[in-house]
Amino acid sequence: MSLTYETVALQVQGVNLEVSTVHSLTSKTPILFLHGFGSCKEDLADVHIHPYLKQYGYIAYDAPGCGQTKSDTLSATDIPFLVATAEAFLEHFKITRFHLMGHSMGGLTALYLAHRNPERVLSFVDIKGNLAPEDCFLSRQIFTFKSDDPEDFFNAFIDRTRTSGSYGSALYASTLRARVRVEAVRPIFESMVQLSDEADLLGMFMGLPFPRMFMFGWEMRGLSYLEQLKKGGVELAQIEDPLEMYRQMSIFLDVIGRN
Repeated sequence: MSLTYETVALQVQGVNLEVSTVHSLTSKTPILFLHGFGSCKEDLADVHIHPYLKQYGYIAYDAPGCGQTKSDTLSATDIPFLVATAEAFLEHFKITRFHLMGHSMGGLTALYLAHRNPERVLSFVDIKGNLAPEDCFLSRQIFTFKSDDPEDFFNAFIDRTRTSGSYGSALYASTLRARVRVEAVRPIFESMVQLSDEADLLGMFMGLPFPRMFMFGWEMRGLSYLEQLKKGGVELAQIEDPLEMYRQMSIFLDVIGRN
């Protein structure tokens, strides 16, 4: 089944959105994917061709302030607003049950979406979403490198990211200008830091009443809370390449389907 692209008009908390979506839906419960900061709705689109995952279908969208989605009030783009957008999106497509996958910013959004709608979520793969203050190595720069000019901050942020020395950082930095609206950066980053510092995100994640996987790369193997997640019944998956990522996802969902 091929991917379908369409733009959906939504109004969320008084903000008018034209949401750029992609989906390949089947008769089975779909995978809802929420992308990270500087990423896009197509990040996991290979789900629709993966031999062990395409049966589930795929649905995603560019978050407000990102990609091809348009918003008439970018200053409203914080995490609670992104959660409300996800709920409006699900209502529009009449999706009542779903497997949830979220990366980084999308992982944090997905955590709150799952916390608010636990009866609708069948499983949750959190791809290095924020669970603790230590996860704000990018977003905290809104405070550590303060600037009154959004353009100046974003330009400097891109330069710092490009030369950070992390795997993929140069490629990631090269796409930021095209994938993120400058006016949305501050509200997104400030919200991510506030929630990571003040909310019990780890407790929320561990308390969810359905199967959960926490997926992370080699550079994140030293996260302080990994052992706590393992003891709390969360499946851990350290990923080194995309094929392994999809393999781990398919095994996780297959086990759920057999239980």
